[in-house]
Amino acid sequence: MYSVIKRILIGSPLATETLGEQRLTKRIALAVFGTDAVASTAFATQEILVVLVPAAGMAALNDLIPISLVVIVLLAIVTASYRQTLYAYPSGGGSYIVSRENLGTGVSLVAAASLMVDYTLTVAVSIAAGVAAITSAIAPLRGHEVAVSIVFLAVLALANLRGVRESGRFFAPPAYTYIAMMTALVVWGLFRVATGSLHPLPVDHAALAHFTGGRAVLEGASAFLLLRAFSSGAVALSGIEAISNGIQAFRKPESRNAAITLMSIAAILGGLFFGIAVLAHHLRPTLSPHQTILSIMGRAVLGDGPLYGLLQASTAAILALSANTAFADFPRLAAIVASDGFLPRQLANRGDRLVLSNGILVLGVAAGGLLVAFGGQVSALIPLFAIGLFASFTLSQAGMVVHHWRLREQGWPSKLGINAVGTLATTAVTFVVIVSKFTEGAWIPVLVIPSLVLLFSSIHRHYRRIDELLAVSPGKPLPEIVHTVVVLVGPRVHQGVIEALAYAKTLRPHYLHAVTVAYDRESEERMRETWNSYGFDVPLDIISSPFRSLTGPVITYIDELDQRWQHDVVTVILPEFVVHHWWEQFLHNQTALFLKARLLFRTGTVVTSVPVHVD
Repeated sequence: MYSVIKRILIGSPLATETLGEQRLTKRIALAVFGTDAVASTAFATQEILVVLVPAAGMAALNDLIPISLVVIVLLAIVTASYRQTLYAYPSGGGSYIVSRENLGTGVSLVAAASLMVDYTLTVAVSIAAGVAAITSAIAPLRGHEVAVSIVFLAVLALANLRGVRESGRFFAPPAYTYIAMMTALVVWGLFRVATGSLHPLPVDHAALAHFTGGRAVLEGASAFLLLRAFSSGAVALSGIEAISNGIQAFRKPESRNAAITLMSIAAILGGLFFGIAVLAHHLRPTLSPHQTILSIMGRAVLGDGPLYGLLQASTAAILALSANTAFADFPRLAAIVASDGFLPRQLANRGDRLVLSNGILVLGVAAGGLLVAFGGQVSALIPLFAIGLFASFTLSQAGMVVHHWRLREQGWPSKLGINAVGTLATTAVTFVVIVSKFTEGAWIPVLVIPSLVLLFSSIHRHYRRIDELLAVSPGKPLPEIVHTVVVLVGPRVHQGVIEALAYAKTLRPHYLHAVTVAYDRESEERMRETWNSYGFDVPLDIISSPFRSLTGPVITYIDELDQRWQHDVVTVILPEFVVHHWWEQFLHNQTALFLKARLLFRTGTVVTSVPVHVD
């Protein structure tokens, strides 16, 4: 049953040798790795105005273009830095690998933790934003945001579990539709502005009062407010680092194809982001609590017809699906960190469809927990966003500074200069985000990131300790073992007992005993008579358990054997029924299962099940 459902949902298994066939073309990779970055154009301009309008009113629109230009300069610096990373570290890993190789293990763990927090929040924020757009248009879904978000999350996780190529084909149409509609909005809107057929929109004083509180506003924003607005707009850079973590997902030559895709994403992101800012500067839309800036301008430029509907639908789709970038990158990063021994090694295992299934499931569960905890509300999740992103930017670029200084390759001074400027800029943005949004929830990632680093270190210590304990030098002789075998017998003798005893004898142990647990004197006498009637040449020990416990008395009995004989290994053999239908298993006591679970942690004890196929 489980196998059938699994095959229906995620498809048939893929052979390991077909891994190369699952690699992505640049066109599909742009949709897989670029949705997060491209989708940020839908809300980055709005986030700038949300900061400025309460203080400066409509005058905030005058600061849009300067702030957008600074964000684009930062985008260019970060893109140039990550383009260098693609060639310097073609195996992938992004900020984590760059930090590990140049800044040390401790710093690299901070980078990994920052990225993992950012990816988890990206999924939660993206899905919440997409669902908000959907529920605002479909009234019956309002009040059910969390449930709808979990459904979207499950669909995304399932799509990624089906494989990289299949998920890419699934996400490409909405991604390219959104890019086309946004390009049409910007180009047609600016054309109409230039030709005089589109004029500034009238001020919506009621909507404006919602943000200003009806009080007088400043003619301009303070320097600190401008920095806060810049840090909010800088979330447009979210996802620009994604390709550096997933270089190996590209077809050969990996670094070149990844670099071309990165530059394409940056060009689309920068062009649309700046175009929206310029269009907003000319149209002067009023920030509204009920409608996004993008929606207001879309209606003004395209009218209320099908093009506007397509713009809104593609925006909702790209926002919800932009979480796919995190689903593409989080498992890869987790696999690299796990390979270094800082996360459970299961995260480095590929599933049936050659994807890192465990990482996908972990991300899905973590993001689902955030959506439930914060009620699927974008406004509650946004303050947590961006800290991990810019912390990883900073560490990656600082690592590249050290990389250029160490290797001094051709043209290294200019490359080092780009990374140094980027390090200073992203460091400043990180601190601005922390300070300006600390009380709004930014303190959560500030605490979570160091906690994750401590967790990574604890996991690494565990693996290192296990490796040291299990290490064996060449030439060590095999130990001589004194072997005791105990066959657990139920309240009656059946075919399973016969097979278990026969198997036990083939082990040729030094000591062989059968043991049963009796709950009262009558059953004890009955079992003794039964055993003697079969004439087995194996002695039967009967344990009295007046309180009807089974596992405890058996473990006590084995402890007593330790005192009776100086053996090295005790093998406990359990006859275990195997029935034809899975549901019939629930009709039988799971004695063997519980006993195995208890004996697993007992030193020098081996548990062997002898299956009895009753059908």
